[in-house]
Amino acid sequence: MDFLNPANAFEAIQTLLRDGGNVLYVIMLTAFALFAFIMERLAYFFTGHKPLVKRLAAEWDARTDYQSWRAHAIRDELISRVKGATGSNVNIIKTLVAIAPLLGLLGTVTGMIDVFDTMALSGSSNAREMSRGVFKATIPTMAGMSVALVGLFLSNYIERKGRRETARFAEKLAYD
Repeated sequence: MDFLNPANAFEAIQTLLRDGGNVLYVIMLTAFALFAFIMERLAYFFTGHKPLVKRLAAEWDARTDYQSWRAHAIRDELISRVKGATGSNVNIIKTLVAIAPLLGLLGTVTGMIDVFDTMALSGSSNAREMSRGVFKATIPTMAGMSVALVGLFLSNYIERKGRRETARFAEKLAYD
């Protein structure tokens, strides 16, 4: 089968989803939501972060007082705004990353239930039916772990970038 051909690739994905069971659809929706939030965060860092930092730095630079208690409080508030903007939706991303392997485990359980149903109905002699259940059990596990691993890597990147950008902004706001 030629997977570079879009029709064959689409057919392979349909077969995988059909054979993986209903849990695979939930994992797929979780993956779409996860990567939508990740793309939103990456889009923010590439397009929206610099204008925010420039605007807040200009607000700080327009001040004449940098040493008073009020100036320190305003500086902390500006840093907090940057931290809030860089950390937005990160907890949702981390939650979806944590849910993905659990959904894979749910797929494993439902697949194994199919194996036990086959064993109960036809006895343990029908290896083909049992292997179908084991196949149905392993596909969601693999999918859940794959989504979680990629999501974990990207969520850590986003979290580190947010911390780094917040620290950079804090350094920019000097106490002249």
